[in-house]
Amino acid sequence: MAATTFWTRLAEENAAIRFLDVNLRGAGQVIFQNNPLTGLIFLVAIGWGATQAGAPQILLGAVVALVVATVTAMLLDADAGTLRQGLFGFNGVLVGVAVPTFLEPSGAMWVLLVVGAAVSTVTMLAVANVMKTWGVPALTFPFVLTTWFLMLAAYSFGAVTIDGMGPPALSHSLAAAPPIPVESDAVPLLEAWLKGPAQVFLIDDWLSGVLVVIGLAVASLWAAVFALAGAAVALAVSLALGASLADVTGGLYGFSPVLTAVALGCVFYSPSWRVALYALLGTVFTVIVQAAMDAGMAPLGVPTFTAPFVFVTWLFLLPKADLKPHPHDLIENGIVGKTAGD
Repeated sequence: MAATTFWTRLAEENAAIRFLDVNLRGAGQVIFQNNPLTGLIFLVAIGWGATQAGAPQILLGAVVALVVATVTAMLLDADAGTLRQGLFGFNGVLVGVAVPTFLEPSGAMWVLLVVGAAVSTVTMLAVANVMKTWGVPALTFPFVLTTWFLMLAAYSFGAVTIDGMGPPALSHSLAAAPPIPVESDAVPLLEAWLKGPAQVFLIDDWLSGVLVVIGLAVASLWAAVFALAGAAVALAVSLALGASLADVTGGLYGFSPVLTAVALGCVFYSPSWRVALYALLGTVFTVIVQAAMDAGMAPLGVPTFTAPFVFVTWLFLLPKADLKPHPHDLIENGIVGKTAGD
């Protein structure tokens, strides 16, 4: 507590530290946490996963895009309170990890990354302005929309080399595929479970997932619990429904459910058993939407990113019209029926 107070005071008194603080909070806001230490741990998780994959450009891309998105918001004279909480940085972080993940490093790739990071802030302002009509937040849709355009454009630019994406293909049924084998060793399932939180940042590494959960726990134990629960539900549902084993073990069915579980379970609603059930329903449906969008996006040759989380969370937040998009406030009279302080 004393360290937090000291850091806050230091950020208020020193412009350079304040800029660092805003960017770290931006990293933390990827999973709704307005906490600079959480943001730092998330960046460490990205760095570890990128290093293990032999792709340090992913960490560099995350940092560059985070700073570009934040500076863009400053230049556009965005709302100071919203900016101070890092709410213009988190979409930039995700753009920054996605572009180097799916495109090979080159000058053209870095141009797309920087442009995309800046545009993610403009898109954030635009989407938030539209969605406030219905009282729901922009979430990560600015990242999704911006990066969809970047990835689709890559197919038309000869200076950009695609790596790890596509090619466009018609989806096909897995109904005739053999049953998914049940591992006698629990380790693969444990790793798949922990990869869910890591894949929020497009990182295929279970230890990065552990770091993400630790980062959440630093700011909110509820967020850490719901993240782990969301990943577990996603793993169980995707296995039960016979999803692709490679996708399941890679955590690709886990990241959007993790975000949905945290959003519905403890960010936009105050935790209770009723909210837990509501979040469970949303998390299960996110797995289904993930599968649907995977099939729907396959002909375009681009990933779904966090779109399943965005659409399901919007759907589950719309029944309550007085939700404020910034900051991430708890609903006082939602399905809980009590104020957050009760």
